[in-house]
Amino acid sequence: MTQKRIFLSAPNMGGNELNYIKKVFESNYIAPLGEYVNKFEDSIKEYTKSKNALAVSSGTAAIHLALRILGIKENDDILASSFTFIGSVNAILYQGANPVFIDSDKESWNLSPKLLKEYLDTCDKKPKALVLTHLYGQSADIAKIAKICKDYQVYLIEDAAESLGATFNNQHTGTFGDFGIYSFNGNKILTTSGGGMLISNNKEYIDKAMFYSTQARENELYYEHHEYGYNYRMSNVLAAIGVAQMEVIEERVLKKREIFNWYKEFLGDIEEINFMPELDNSRGNRWLTTITLENRDYKNIINALEKINVESRPLWKPMHLQPLFKDAKKLIDGTSEDLFNKGLCLPSSTTMTRDDVKIICEEIKKG
Repeated sequence: MTQKRIFLSAPNMGGNELNYIKKVFESNYIAPLGEYVNKFEDSIKEYTKSKNALAVSSGTAAIHLALRILGIKENDDILASSFTFIGSVNAILYQGANPVFIDSDKESWNLSPKLLKEYLDTCDKKPKALVLTHLYGQSADIAKIAKICKDYQVYLIEDAAESLGATFNNQHTGTFGDFGIYSFNGNKILTTSGGGMLISNNKEYIDKAMFYSTQARENELYYEHHEYGYNYRMSNVLAAIGVAQMEVIEERVLKKREIFNWYKEFLGDIEEINFMPELDNSRGNRWLTTITLENRDYKNIINALEKINVESRPLWKPMHLQPLFKDAKKLIDGTSEDLFNKGLCLPSSTTMTRDDVKIICEEIKKG
């Protein structure tokens, strides 16, 4: 067993986090308002070139707010990536709407523009919106997808929870649609331990999101409510961590990409191993290095890595295969199911060394 645990994607502190948290405590602004909430939102706007940003309690909360603001109601059909984490889809259920799952393409492992258009051309009931996931930090074919959504008058929400720092045609993921969201959960490339960000170029949308995220209180001296809201704002403490993390975001993206290149160096000549592709004119953040294995059982590799104290994980089980969604509408061609059956997420923490990756690859080669 190795001397230390190698995690899948561990947090990486070490900058100004403690200094900024100390300032928050000295100010006594530890609630969901304060200097660092504003600074964190400003840093995301500056980095992504989005015009408006709202710091909230999670990426799922951000998607929920986006759906509410777009007027999504009970029994509306909402398109979604099938190959994703369930947080992308849970928010659809919060609104009482029906998720409609679209499969992936082989070129990006993300939602297929071809299948998206095919569904919109043939469906009996027009969907109101699409919640598109940029999977594992890699951009979907977002220019095509955004155009399809515009042509068919479907709102576009980009779930960029995993892809902060990823770009397509030098434009950040999350900035192509009506809304974008980021997650700062403990395993993300930038973490505040928990939290999320809702972005949009539409100021009215973000103003309304602010209203809903702070219990929908009207602008009165007393507490007046005409609508219901949520307790979804981020605290000043977590935002302070986020401000410090944003100071090194590009370093983290480059390190994630370096880790991917190390895996390619050690495993790239093995024909039965395929790495998640990166579309032309895009730059993924390589949040996780992910592979598929031909004629090998990924479970054996997971077990072998665990024996040397290394964490790994299968690829996401597609939503259309989940018992919760057994009756959901879908357009599936088998791509995401094949990826799930063959796929593996490899450790990609930004604290890893080249030797760590080498040890992992040697174990994979044994299997």
